[in-house]
Amino acid sequence: MSGPYFIRGSVSLPEAELMWRFSRSSGPGGQHVNTSDSQVELRFDLASTEALPEVWKARALERLASRLVGGVVTVRASEHRSQWRNRETAAVRLATLLAEATAPPPKARRATKIPRGINERRLRVKKQRAETKRGRQGRDWG
Repeated sequence: MSGPYFIRGSVSLPEAELMWRFSRSSGPGGQHVNTSDSQVELRFDLASTEALPEVWKARALERLASRLVGGVVTVRASEHRSQWRNRETAAVRLATLLAEATAPPPKARRATKIPRGINERRLRVKKQRAETKRGRQGRDWG
């Protein structure tokens, strides 16, 4: 691995809590693909980790509920021919997923009133358009 994968700030994925599994990958690779285990499956036990602050952990468990199986989140990577590059891809993907899942909720939008001038101008333009259209009917142009 090329070093710690930071989720946000100084919080990173703990190497000891990452569970790796390798298998044969489909796709290009010729005869090499039949003998090497280049597909990577990275598992991270989100429910029992101590690496994340409790608030982040609760937020991630709630947001990733549909992806979790027994509190474990799984990420697969098989787009590269090399197992090493697939490991890198899977770790970055997991870190990104956790960063998005632990992000604070966006600030609530405050409803604002439409300024009176804008509303009046809209109604004035609407009336002018109606006058223009009304002036087109009922004439004998013949």
